[in-house]
Order: sequence, then C-alpha cells, then structure tokens
Amino acid sequence: MINTLIGDLGHASVIVAFVAAIVASYAYFMASGKKAEASGDTSWRNLARGAFYVHAFAVVAVIFCLFNIIYEHRYEYYYAWSHSSNHLPVYYMISCFWEGQEGSFLLWTFWHVALGLVLMRSSRKNKIWEAPVMAIFSFVQIFLTSMILGVVIGNFKLGSSPFILMRDFMTDAPVFKMDPNFVPTDGTGLNPLLQNYWMVIHPPTLFLGFAATLVPFAFAIAGLWKGKFTDWVKHALPWSHFAAVSLGIGIMMGAYWAYETLNFGGYWNWDPVENAVYIPWLVLVGAIHTMIAFRRSKQGLSASFVLVITSFLLILYATFLTRSGILGNASVHSFTDLGLSGQLFTYLAAFTVLAIALLVYRWKQIPSTEKELSTYSAEFWVFIGAAVLCLAGFQVLATTSIPVYNSFLGFIGIESNAALPADQIEHYTKFQLWAGVAIAVLTGVGQLLWWKKANKNSFKDAITLPLMFTLLLSSLVIILSNKFDVFAFKLDNPVYIVLFVTALFAVLANGSIIAGLAQKKVSLSGGAVAHIGIALMLIGILFSSGYSNIISQNSSGLLYSREFPDEINRDNVLLWRNAPTQMGKYKVSYHGQFMEVKGVPGYVSKELLFRTDDEYVAIARGNIRTKDKVYYKTGDTLELHSPENTFFEVEYSNEEESFTLYPRAQVNENMGLLASPDIQHFADKDLYTHVSSIAPEEREWGQLQEHEVSAGDTLILNDYVAIFNGIERIPQVPGVEMGAGDVAVQADMKILGERKEYHAHPVLMIKDQMMGRVPETIEDLGLRITFMNINTEKNTFTIGVNASQKDWIILKAMEKPFVNILWIGTIVMSIGFVMAIVRRKQEGSGDGGKAPTAKQKNKPRAQVA
Repeated sequence: MINTLIGDLGHASVIVAFVAAIVASYAYFMASGKKAEASGDTSWRNLARGAFYVHAFAVVAVIFCLFNIIYEHRYEYYYAWSHSSNHLPVYYMISCFWEGQEGSFLLWTFWHVALGLVLMRSSRKNKIWEAPVMAIFSFVQIFLTSMILGVVIGNFKLGSSPFILMRDFMTDAPVFKMDPNFVPTDGTGLNPLLQNYWMVIHPPTLFLGFAATLVPFAFAIAGLWKGKFTDWVKHALPWSHFAAVSLGIGIMMGAYWAYETLNFGGYWNWDPVENAVYIPWLVLVGAIHTMIAFRRSKQGLSASFVLVITSFLLILYATFLTRSGILGNASVHSFTDLGLSGQLFTYLAAFTVLAIALLVYRWKQIPSTEKELSTYSAEFWVFIGAAVLCLAGFQVLATTSIPVYNSFLGFIGIESNAALPADQIEHYTKFQLWAGVAIAVLTGVGQLLWWKKANKNSFKDAITLPLMFTLLLSSLVIILSNKFDVFAFKLDNPVYIVLFVTALFAVLANGSIIAGLAQKKVSLSGGAVAHIGIALMLIGILFSSGYSNIISQNSSGLLYSREFPDEINRDNVLLWRNAPTQMGKYKVSYHGQFMEVKGVPGYVSKELLFRTDDEYVAIARGNIRTKDKVYYKTGDTLELHSPENTFFEVEYSNEEESFTLYPRAQVNENMGLLASPDIQHFADKDLYTHVSSIAPEEREWGQLQEHEVSAGDTLILNDYVAIFNGIERIPQVPGVEMGAGDVAVQADMKILGERKEYHAHPVLMIKDQMMGRVPETIEDLGLRITFMNINTEKNTFTIGVNASQKDWIILKAMEKPFVNILWIGTIVMSIGFVMAIVRRKQEGSGDGGKAPTAKQKNKPRAQVA
C-alpha cells in the first residue's frame, strides 16, 4: 500500500520553508532600511522573525518526513529505495539521510536554521545587526530550499524533491505500467563504503562548518551594506573561529574515514572533492589572522573583507564542483548531476556578483591606516602568513578547476581537452610541501613577535632559545635515524629535513609562548596551542606519507597475473591459505574467511555458517564460541550483520609479538572489489593492511573421484590423511524442510590439515522419494566431499571428492611512521581554536570594534595586504 501522505506533507513543508524564507528575507531587508531604523518601527522585524520561525519549523518537518520514509522502509519513494534497505541498523539509516544530494542540502539548510536561531537570540542585545545579518541568512535559505523544491513546469525544473514516488521517477519501467501501486520489498542499500561510523558523524560536522562560514560572511556583507566597516569584525571573529574548527574537524574526520575505509593507502589523495573543502578552509584561516591583526592594530580591514567573503564564495564553488557533475570521472566520490547544475551556478553567481559589487562600491570608504609595517611588526608576518595560505589554496584551486575550464571553453565553442596531472599526489605535494614550510616558519616567528615587544633586540632574545632547541633536537633525530637506525626510516631527504626542522621550530616557539603566558593567563594562548597543533600535523604528514614503507614487496620473482597492474605485481604478496610467508620482519599467514554475526563479538569463520536463501540468515554448522562462551549451538539460526562483507584473517608474528588483522573486502557488481584495510596501531607507527585481490568465489573443481570406504578406514585426499568414522542419522538438514517420510544421514570424517583437524559431515538424504546430497566444502584444504551412496549388502559407503586450488589472497601491507602525531595535532589544533572562541566571546565589546576617527577616515589608503 502506497503511503502518499508522508510525501505530500514533506513536499508541502518544503514549499512552506521556501516561501517563509522569501518572506523573512524581504521583511528583514525592509527592517534594515533607514526609515524603519529611524522611526523605531519593529513591525517588519517582528514579521521577519515570525517568518523565520515558520521556516525553521517547516525545515524540521521536512527532516522528519524524509527520515520517516527511510526508517519505515517506504520503498514507494525513490529516495528510500535508492539509499536504504531492510537490514540497515538505525545509525546507518542516518547516513542514508545525507547520502543523496537532497538529504545533504537539507542537512546544510538545517544547520543554517540552527545558527540563524542562535544569531536571532544573541542579536537581541544588539538589534542593529539582526536585520541585515538575518536578511543575508534568509536570502541564502531561499536558494538552499529551492534545491529540494522539486517543482517542474514544462521543461523548467526547480530543485529535486526527495519525496518523488518510484512510479513517477521510473515512468518507463514495465512493472509500474502493469501495477502503478507496486512497492519494492527491499531497497538497493547504502553505498558499502559509507557503512562506517565516521560517515554518521563526518557529514554533519563538515556541513556545520559549511553553514558556519555564512555567519562571518553575513556580518561582512552587512557591514558593507550598512556602512559599519569596523564593528562587524568583533562579532564575526568568534564565528570565524567556530567555522574554521568545525570545517577543519570535518575535513580530518573525512581523512580518517578514508584511512580506515578506502584502500589507496592513506588519508588524503588530493581528490577534487577533498580539495574543494580544503581550499575555503585555508582562506578562512587566513581571514581569521587578518581580522585578529585588525582588532589589534587597525590594519588589514580590507584584506579581512576580501578573505571572509572569498571563503564563503569558495564554499559555494565547492558545492558547484561536487554536485553539478562537472567533475565527471575526475573524482571518485562526487555527486552525480541531478539536473541542478544551472541552479547551482545561479546560486554561486548571485552571491559572487552581489558580494563583489558591494565590495567594489564601498571599497574607497573602508577605513585604512597610514601606519607603516616594519619587518619586526607582528602584523607584517600575519599578513605574509595569510598570503601564503591563500597562495596555497590558489594552487590547489587552479588545478582542481581544470574540468571547469574545459566545460566553460566548450560552452563558448572552444574545444579543450586539458587533463588533470597524471600523478596528482606528486603535483600537489611539490607545491604544498613548501607552503607547509612557510607556514611552519611564520607560525613560529609570528607568535614570537606577537607576544614580544616588536624590536630587533627583544626578537633575538625571544627566538634564541626555541631556535637552539630546534637545532639540537632535529640534529639528534637526523643522527639517530641515519647512523643508528633507531627509526624505521632515514631522515636524509633535504626537503623533508627542512620541513621537519621548521615544524619543530613552530612547536617549540609556540611552546615558549604558552610557557610565558601560563604565568599570566593561559586562556590567552589559544592561538599558540592551535599553531602547535598545525605544526604537529605537518610533522605527522611528513613522516606518515613521506616515509610510508611498503613491506609486502613481491620477492618471489613471479608475476601474479599479466592482467594486474604493475603496482599489484610489485608491491603485494601472495598468501596461500595456511601457508606462512615471510614478509619483512613478520611471518604472515592467511587463515580463512570470516563474517560478522549479530550477537557474537569479533568474527565467525564461514566454515561454521550454512547459508540459506535469505542472505542475512545462516545456520550454525557447529558451536559458535568466543573465549569459551558459546553464543550459538549447532543447528541454531543466526543473523548476519552484512552478508556482502568478508573478513580475511591474517596473522602476523615474529620473535617479539603476534597479532591478527581482519581486512575486509566484498565483490560489488557495479564497483568491483571493494577492500577496506585493517590497522594495527603502535606507539610509533601504524601497520596498514588490505587485500588487493581474492580468489574467485566460483571455484573450478577437479574431476570427481569416488572412494568406497568402511567405518574406520583411512584414505588420502589431495595429500591429506582422512579417517572415515562412520555415519549417523540426523533429524534435520540445514536449509531443508524434512517431511514425515524423509530420511537423512551424514558421514563423519576427520581430515588432518597442516594446522588443525577438520571434521566433514556431507549429507545424503531421501526427500519426497528422491535422493539428494549436501556436500561439505573445506576451504582450507581445497576439498569438496560428497556422500554419494550406501551399499547395504557390503556395509560400505561411497564418498566422492573434488579437489581445487587452495584459497588465496593478494595482500598489501605498509608501515606508516608516526601517523599518530597527525591525529594528535588535529586534536591540539581543535583545542586551540576552542580556546580562541572562548577568549573572543569573553572580550565582548573590545576597542577593536571602535570606529576610526575623522582624521583616520580622511587619510589615504595604505596597502597593507
């Protein structure tokens, strides 16, 4: 039965949200007018607030309706069918919500609503900002809600509705022509790569960062609009910190998801979608620094306007890149085009034209100062740092936008086939590495100058101790790594040495600042803490990426397959089941395939699971136990977590330690082999392991060989000793419904393998007066044993045996030194940002927001950035 009510309610709520955003935007615009401000008339403001509250309620209603169709498995709706399935746990249903474009736009809209309500409440103490800022907010909401409006008039389409029915989406499908009320029994499911807990928390965090960039942008535009060129900074600065930390944490969550889930061997691959969020973060951090410089010395106001506005426009550009389909095959995880590319371009163009036009119009009125910047001025280094961040972002932007250049030139009739660099990692790294060096130097030097008296002598005194410790410690690390092999790498690359030394200097220089501030007020050290975090991240990236060591080198001299790329044949090791292989300092053994069973901790061997017609249901072939606790007994029915996932048990051992990893893989019809790594964490490194290829699921079995045996006989099966113990009658056969006159017996055989004894129980049954057989497959030994027949006259039994190639996997393993420093640096950076937010909020109405004097206004502009 099709439930159209929830979809109609959801679609109606989208329309209400769209209309309410229009009303709120217009009413706030009117409330911002000189007439309303001069008369003290609050009617427009009250109308605007009411409209925004209605908008907020409608957005929440849309969210409720969309999650309802996912949670209740209403597969009559295309969104639920294409993103969800019956067996997904609730937390993955949440991921389904924002897997599609419509849901992600809705998530973005929700965060704008939440931030808008906070601004409305906080602005009541300073009502002068509420109307212009919320006018911008509401204007943005018009565009965002239009993305999910789903209104089609002739050939004109405005938005893509998440509440469209399957029969309306697939109008040509024969099943809907025969039965318009047909409802699928299950959905296609969530993308397997997104079935990860990081995908539950990473997108909301990232979109909160997206949404938060609107706040400083709205204050900057409001400041230009209302002629309040300085006061906006003190309101926008805490929000800029909040946006930067939210966006930064969201980016790093995505990096860790890639590290845990994808198999390219790292956390960052310079994919265009990754770049699209990295660029605005760099610019936003640059904007924070110029805003702080302005609060201190009244310098850099123009640069602050430009960078704050640019950071938001780059968020819109990132949205256009990843959702318009313009990237094509350039990105492995961009959204497909839903026909919204024109709408997305309009969204980007509208705010770009509005912001640039207003900035140009007001440019000459923006206050400036004639104060000259000296080499020992902290502001000078702050502006240099902001410039480096922007240049680093521009380099990434220029390359990432190549598909956009091609598309634009094609649109105007010029054919262009410019391609992204063949080795994108090398291309970006050779530029970004030196940007990292510059940032490390500037974060150290800039902080020392910021907190010390800006003159030559005091700077020398401040920098001497950190510089001495830097040279001492870096020399020690270089000597230990090269002369004494203390580390798993040799720090001998000159470029890497420069990055290490400068990053270490940044840590020690900012550490000295914190030590000095600890005697006064530690809350002032948020910037120094954040800078230490950034420097630690640079060190972690340097060692984990620059000295990543592949230990699974193919030393056999064999070519695994001519169909494999060179990288697999060169950097991977072939592991036969239960055949130990030396790999670096480890002896590595592959011990079979495992699955996740609900209610059982860890993994369960496939050999203990009899699969049924329902892929999520299996029957226990034997007792399933973990640490002497039996969770299921032989014959019990159990439920599988994710039947498409197989975990491969890989044991590592040497004289010092032993541990087991379970890298995951699945064969997907559309995406091929999807492999996810398993990681062994050490204090000084991670051992990163994933499978590159697996044996085909459909085996080629050899010719059937029959053996006539009696109870107690011994026979040789594929070089293994087997003992036939006899037969026994069984009441039930797994997966078969036995009738009153049906009979089933099973053989009891013991096979002596290399590691352990195996028990095989092939079944022979008579059901409905027909003979049937259920063979037993022993994957470890490459044997399939079938109970063929019983000779009652001789009291003998016929056993059929097929042999096959043993199970195998091709494995890649690498060591990533000191990768934990990267994650620790992320946490430290986030703590520093939070400290800065608290500090800026406590400052309240500082003198940084005071308007310049008439004398300052009349001075000619200084080129400060």
